[in-house]
Amino acid sequence: MFELLEKTMLSAIGAVAITQKKGEELVAEMKDRYKLSEDEGKAFVDRMQGLAKESREKVQQMAETEVQKVVDRLGLVTREEYDRLVKRVQELEARTP
Repeated sequence: MFELLEKTMLSAIGAVAITQKKGEELVAEMKDRYKLSEDEGKAFVDRMQGLAKESREKVQQMAETEVQKVVDRLGLVTREEYDRLVKRVQELEARTP
């Protein structure tokens, strides 16, 4: 029963984090609807918040990886590389009479 409820909630919230207020509302609703204790409801919401955070972190890592692949494929330079080249050009220009 709890596992089915968990799966249902995960599909409902996706990767969106539950705010504290929404979490409290969810606990109150779960207490009434599923006859859960306060501790069970809080534990459930905490678990959902943790899973949402993990999902956000995974999506962020995947996005960063994909952006890096595109940057590499396009041959773009990083800001650090650009700054290093600007400094080198300035040094070379300063050496010429």
